[in-house]
Amino acid sequence: MPVRSLPRTTAVDGRHPLVVTTDPLLLDDLLRLAAAGSAEVSVAVDATAAAPGWATAPFVLLGADAAPQCVLADLSARTCVILVARGSDTEPPWEYAEALRAEQVAVLPTAEAWLVDRFADHASGNPTRGRVVAVLGGRGGAGASVLATALAVTARRRGLDTLLVDADPFGGGVDLVLGWERMRGLRWPDLVDARGRVNPPALVSALPGDGSLAALSFDRSELNGVPVEAMAAALDAGRRGRDLVVVDLPRRFDDPSLMALTAADRAYLVVPAELRACAAARRVAAVAAIHCPALAVVVRGPAPGGIDAEAIAQALDLPLAGILSPEPGLVRALDRGAPPGGTGRGPLAELCRLLLTDISPRSHRAMAR
Repeated sequence: MPVRSLPRTTAVDGRHPLVVTTDPLLLDDLLRLAAAGSAEVSVAVDATAAAPGWATAPFVLLGADAAPQCVLADLSARTCVILVARGSDTEPPWEYAEALRAEQVAVLPTAEAWLVDRFADHASGNPTRGRVVAVLGGRGGAGASVLATALAVTARRRGLDTLLVDADPFGGGVDLVLGWERMRGLRWPDLVDARGRVNPPALVSALPGDGSLAALSFDRSELNGVPVEAMAAALDAGRRGRDLVVVDLPRRFDDPSLMALTAADRAYLVVPAELRACAAARRVAAVAAIHCPALAVVVRGPAPGGIDAEAIAQALDLPLAGILSPEPGLVRALDRGAPPGGTGRGPLAELCRLLLTDISPRSHRAMAR
């Protein structure tokens, strides 16, 4: 049966991927790709028709033509939205991707193979498994990179397959925090042309790694950032091939870091227990909370002025996720190349274990090990 004779509207079934578009040519393309992936789909022609299945569909393929009305209808309370645009469009609709917390922008025809794989994964019962957590500092030197790295190290110790993603081009590189700067493997400069889906096992095996932990880091080159498409591809590979993706974010957001923050299931803002740090963090929190509503604060001691952690959380209007007490010897250990949290002992490792209980579905079982 020719694709054009297929019905343009179907009953929305929460078991199937949902296609939302008013563009008949785009619908033809998406139905063709779904058939190539052996997947059944539901079709909706507008936001009203899409609403019943929006939150229950395994994922939503939203045409750029229908994105504005879905934003107006406030259909944004989910993370598995793929915004689909054509290569002939002047510019992919990044503003709608941000508003809908889309996990990917797929531009056709470049992303056709990626979409077929996504449909095939659904049809074979191999859904996305990983959770994404972002860590950022309320001010410079807050310790976000150390916490992000320790969280990834602790997740590995707890049996979680983990990817640590460095999203801060001016942070020096998380491979340095891990003590892996001499370890062979790909860094961001090797992947800046990545688009669409990256094969998860291939990516992980090509990165610096130790056991079930791999890291995608900037190096000490002059690379000042990565394309949004490369960040999206890395996050997608992490979601599909890892239990947990930890992203180390900069305080000054660029498009790739905003896309990572939007994709995050949880985000933690690290704030030293100081008045000026709290004031600086308010500006960061105001932006971050727009892109990731699941934002919480981690207060880092000591508190020279006696500021209470709960007071800082209240001042930022954020929930308090945890308190990081001073850890003697941490700086010396980092200078020796020892990864933070590597021993599994001390306040940092204890905080990371606490945070893990709220991040990964597998962590509750892993914590019992």
